[in-house]
Amino acid sequence: MTVADARQTILQIDLAMRSRYKALKDNVQPHLGPYIIVANGPEGGTYWLVQNGKVTEAVTPIDEIFQLAKSVAHIPLGTFSVLAPYLSDIVPAHHLKNGDMDPRDLAAVAFVGPVSTDWVQPIIEWCKLIVTTRSALANAELPDDLRKSSEEICDAAIRFIENAVETCKFTMEEFESFTGKIFDQISNNMYWAAKVQIKAVAELMTRWKNTLGPQWRDVYVLVYSMWTTSVLNQNTIIIKNFMEPDRVDTHLIDIICDQLPVGDPIGVGAENLARIVQDNIAAEMIFPTSQTNADALKGKEDLLSQEILKILGEKNTPEISMAACPFARYSR
Repeated sequence: MTVADARQTILQIDLAMRSRYKALKDNVQPHLGPYIIVANGPEGGTYWLVQNGKVTEAVTPIDEIFQLAKSVAHIPLGTFSVLAPYLSDIVPAHHLKNGDMDPRDLAAVAFVGPVSTDWVQPIIEWCKLIVTTRSALANAELPDDLRKSSEEICDAAIRFIENAVETCKFTMEEFESFTGKIFDQISNNMYWAAKVQIKAVAELMTRWKNTLGPQWRDVYVLVYSMWTTSVLNQNTIIIKNFMEPDRVDTHLIDIICDQLPVGDPIGVGAENLARIVQDNIAAEMIFPTSQTNADALKGKEDLLSQEILKILGEKNTPEISMAACPFARYSR
């Protein structure tokens, strides 16, 4: 047997292991539950309660105020998205002083530069949408302070855009002057979005907790999110308050996705949970003499991470813990 043949033979055992591991995972899935799957989305999130391998309830509970408040708060980001390619790629002095803007990041975003006015017509079209939004606010039956902050966001954006179109130019400093003046208004819209989300999720989790009774302690909750929102995810920080404190670290799981919405949220969730559950058992049985390795196998840590850290002479850095949901802040 040649070296190549010998090595290929050895690699076959890993392929065979993966096949058997998958078979176990597929067979574990119907025995999972109850568990909850949460998919973040523009409507605030969809929630599925799964029992005995079947969805018993699917809910999108967040009041529409959530979307309305966020829609208007997103106007500065929409304005940025149209204009960003035409920014100067020179980092302004105040950002250089603060060290908060990477020149290469700016160059990648400002890929056209201020040499073209091709942004004018697109920003005019965007402004028309803002004007239409502004006119609709009076009839949307919003809370008074939310309506007022939304109107002020729209008005500021319209003024900024009209000035840019009139002069056929804009700068990063001018954009930041526009957005800086409406920070309080954006914050108020964010407050309303957070308030209605907390209320809806709290009511849903309370109802499901009462429905499941003693089973609630063992409920796994899987929350889908993008990498950019995977730390202090909005749904995660609310839901953790309804779980048993000693279960949060092991039973509240953020699943980072490459895109939302997930095409098959139930199937993907069941597959991930089956892997987690069977790894929990495998870890203790395969590493009965090393809790460190067992914890690595059944957690988010790569099994080789400890060995790599040892070789590199680095210490293990604990994950940043998630802050508790500050319910008191939303009681105004």
